[in-house]
Amino acid sequence: MGDGRTDSLLQWHAKALDLFGERVHAIREDQWDAPTPCTEWSVRDLVNHVTGEQLWTPPLVTEGRTVADVGDELSGDLLGADPVGAWDRAAAAARAAFAAPGSLDRTVKLSYGPALGSAYCSELTADCVVHTWDLCRGIGADDRLPDDLVEFAIKEVMPYADGLAASGLFAAPVEVPPGADAQTRLLGMVGRAP
Repeated sequence: MGDGRTDSLLQWHAKALDLFGERVHAIREDQWDAPTPCTEWSVRDLVNHVTGEQLWTPPLVTEGRTVADVGDELSGDLLGADPVGAWDRAAAAARAAFAAPGSLDRTVKLSYGPALGSAYCSELTADCVVHTWDLCRGIGADDRLPDDLVEFAIKEVMPYADGLAASGLFAAPVEVPPGADAQTRLLGMVGRAP
């Protein structure tokens, strides 16, 4: 039986995976090559990226491997001929890895250094929320995100928001109008113009 903090984080993670998964299941066959707000990525590239993030979880969290140990095992096309099934399997594997006893208290060796499993889970949860918006934009779905997940993502991203653009993985923050809603503020922090 988990403590309240652990159960809550696992619920946020599951909710973010479910939200992204709903959008993956809504992708039509003719939309996989559509552009997304991530200028380098098509819908398929975006889903491949988020699927890959989930596939990293078992080796890093459950097996205690390092990024170097995994090497290029999780590079390239991870979706194959069944992209929706690939997402479903990856999401289930990540969910199981984080839910295993002790996983959130374990030290995980990430590309930028060691972190608690709970911090890694929070990071992946926020990333999944933001990429759900990207996917919605790519497939023309309703891009309104659940308020509670947006608030979770803001709390996660805010401490390191200023360094995101410097990482080269995010566009520069976008200025948002005073009084903007939480989703607009989150998108601005991660370099997306709502």
